[in-house]
Amino acid sequence: MLSAFLWGFLASAALLVGAAIAYVFRPSLRVNGVVLALGSGVLIGAVSYELVEQALQVQSLLLVALFLLIGSGVYVVGVRLLASRGVQHRKNPGGRQVDAQSQAIVLGSVLDGIPESFVLGLTVLTGGVSVPFFAGVLLSNLPEGMASTSGLAAAGWGRAKVFGLWFVVAVVSGMSSLAGYVLLDGDGANAAGLAQAFAAGALLTMIADTMLPEAYEIERVWTGALVVVGFAGAVALGAL
Repeated sequence: MLSAFLWGFLASAALLVGAAIAYVFRPSLRVNGVVLALGSGVLIGAVSYELVEQALQVQSLLLVALFLLIGSGVYVVGVRLLASRGVQHRKNPGGRQVDAQSQAIVLGSVLDGIPESFVLGLTVLTGGVSVPFFAGVLLSNLPEGMASTSGLAAAGWGRAKVFGLWFVVAVVSGMSSLAGYVLLDGDGANAAGLAQAFAAGALLTMIADTMLPEAYEIERVWTGALVVVGFAGAVALGAL
């Protein structure tokens, strides 16, 4: 059980590393856009090969598709409840969070981390953490930490507040990973497959709603190519 918590916490701790990079090196908007696009591709690859593919091994295509839609719907409802407070710009590296409420940014960031962390706990339960999926989450959180921290700093957030945000997200992610382990312990592969499909729908929606729009706003024509590079990296990790 402890290992499930630690894997979720460690994956989200990349947000703290990304924040440190943002403060020490002060990467340009262009750099943030590149890493956001690459991270999107990596996470899309991890979702495809570590969630949907495995879910289809134990569940019918119809049920997998249904739970993809349910996961997406639940995520959309959660984000829309927070959208009026500016949460849709939480990954923007240019400071568009300036009008957002602090609580909304925290809740939005936590909401992003729950599905992927839940799956990490699930992979621990089903035979050991999935290295490709862990790497995908890690590599997507790093650019998120860089880009979001740059934007939060531009919006006037102090360092202690920013690092406090990412620490809270990392702890909640650890708890979500633990929940994935505990809630499905003993339920078998069928329940795990449905949980994987649900999480995949939520993650894909998060990528499309937050990461890709912010990356495209900066990179424009290069965004698609960078996403494919990230996706190819995830495929390579899956083949190891």
